[in-house]
Amino acid sequence: MIVQCNEDGIKVALAIIKKGGVVVIPTDTVYGIGCDPYNHEAVKTVYKIKGREKTKQLPVLGYSKKDIAKIAFFDKLSEKIANEFWPGPVTLILQVKEEQIRNSLNLESKIAVRVPNHPCALSVLKECKLLVGTSANLSGLPPFNDSKLIRDKFSGYDVLLDAGKISDPGESTVVEVAGNQLKIIREGKVKEKELATVV
Repeated sequence: MIVQCNEDGIKVALAIIKKGGVVVIPTDTVYGIGCDPYNHEAVKTVYKIKGREKTKQLPVLGYSKKDIAKIAFFDKLSEKIANEFWPGPVTLILQVKEEQIRNSLNLESKIAVRVPNHPCALSVLKECKLLVGTSANLSGLPPFNDSKLIRDKFSGYDVLLDAGKISDPGESTVVEVAGNQLKIIREGKVKEKELATVV
């Protein structure tokens, strides 16, 4: 099913998420594929659609830092980064706080989280608060930034929230705080020198 990123389309997507379905939504980086992070069967479906190895953990999108703080611990430096760059293309790797999400996502001690800066994604997250949010692509292939390509080349999801082409695509920068040091796991749209300004 393909729906527009408007009030009606978002209601359809939310109903599908609630029923354990899988949605494709636009973010500020690329289109993402997601589901209710507490629904283990939906999580398994995301892995299946992407052909992703179960050893590769799925990141979680949140509506706000406050919502993410319910499932993960922020140290002082991570909190500063979140305050500076969220909503935006920085993914933080934090310690998991909540046992329920640890179990449903089959996590060990850490979780990758971010707040995306896209009106459609935030409208969905405003209602559901948290969503599995990994790139909508087959594992090993480039992610999609154009809904037309998703319709033609990607399948298995329940609904696509269509926002056309993402104007400024690119990957999020993945960072982790080790001690008081910032470790960049993957440099994306936010560069190391930008991160250094808050350290």
